[in-house]
Amino acid sequence: MFGRFELSCAVALVVAFAHLGTPASAQDTIKIGELNSYKAQPAFLEPYKRGWEMAVDEINGKGGVLGKKLEVISRDDGGTPGDAVRVANELVTREGTRILTGTFLSNIGLAVTEFAGKEKVFFLAAEPLTDKITWQDGNRYTFRLRASTYMQVAMLLPDALAAKKKRWAIVYPNFEYGQSASSWFKQMLTKAQPGVEFVTEQATPLGKLDAGAVVQAIDDAKPDAIFSALFALELAKFVREGTTRGAFKDRTVVSLLSGEPEYLDPLKDEAPEGWIVTGYPWDAITTPAHKAFLDAYQKRWNDYPRLGSVVGYVTMHSLAAGIAKAGTTDTEKLVPAFRGLKLGTPFGGIEFRAIDHQSTMGAYVGKTALKGGKGTMVDFRYVDGASVQPSDEEVRKLRPTAAMN
Repeated sequence: MFGRFELSCAVALVVAFAHLGTPASAQDTIKIGELNSYKAQPAFLEPYKRGWEMAVDEINGKGGVLGKKLEVISRDDGGTPGDAVRVANELVTREGTRILTGTFLSNIGLAVTEFAGKEKVFFLAAEPLTDKITWQDGNRYTFRLRASTYMQVAMLLPDALAAKKKRWAIVYPNFEYGQSASSWFKQMLTKAQPGVEFVTEQATPLGKLDAGAVVQAIDDAKPDAIFSALFALELAKFVREGTTRGAFKDRTVVSLLSGEPEYLDPLKDEAPEGWIVTGYPWDAITTPAHKAFLDAYQKRWNDYPRLGSVVGYVTMHSLAAGIAKAGTTDTEKLVPAFRGLKLGTPFGGIEFRAIDHQSTMGAYVGKTALKGGKGTMVDFRYVDGASVQPSDEEVRKLRPTAAMN
């Protein structure tokens, strides 16, 4: 259905080339407002920025979109919902952007989603994972690229069930993403495995994990298995403390995001082994689309990509493809153009679902292992996001009627 990635991107921009005229001047650009928590979450967002910068260079190098170059005006969102809304408003009112993208933390993504709905500004949420962005709090103007918490938990569920463990401990950062991930895990596991018990639930303040206390509480509860939604520095603290105390020994660990190189690489030879994770085994994916991306990224940056690199890259190519399909940057025409929009990515073809504005971008599921003194993923498989979506009937129950207009 989709060819090599280079060709996929070219196809996505066919409409754009049809509108090419004279070279775009600095004033004759398509402005995109991008906001993110660069200072607060550098591990993911520095590679993310490299990814979208590379995409913009590629797009503009081929003539841009609709005869105009893409111009990205990027701002730090301060790492708080209030600051993010202020920044989003400044991007629209002062910088003249009518297309917004970015955000990382789910609570910030929700704040910008609300802003987009009220102000009727197109918003492509790149990274925040909470399902509320496309379901409960969704609106006409907001789309989301990355696989949601529902989707990623559903990807991990078959392996969690195969472990056949009854007593589970739960640990997660106590904000929207962590709450969503843990809630879906408990719901899905309970439905599929009646009689399962959740013997302790550790909801940790974001950025303030007391690893010793959390690990001790989990060990005291004597679970058979652990589900974790921790990430970044909190994940590293949890891994180190749990390993020191032997809390993971003879226990199944299912951990969202922990196979991402952003979070696995800093652990080096302290990386856990045998955890069931979602992630990105960049050095072992052999598909032509990914190889083309990998080669281009390494040539551009003299470094290997992280998952954030892929997310940033696909974010800008998605916007370019949507604008090209719409034939305009007019918000009310861009929305229907994005519904059902298809394009190629380093992971293969994706589609933005018309019913809830969620893309079908998937994730890799596998197990952590140590190779050459560093953590990696083995026994992995790619799970297409389209295969882990609820039925349209269920989506209609979750998504407000107003958001479907």
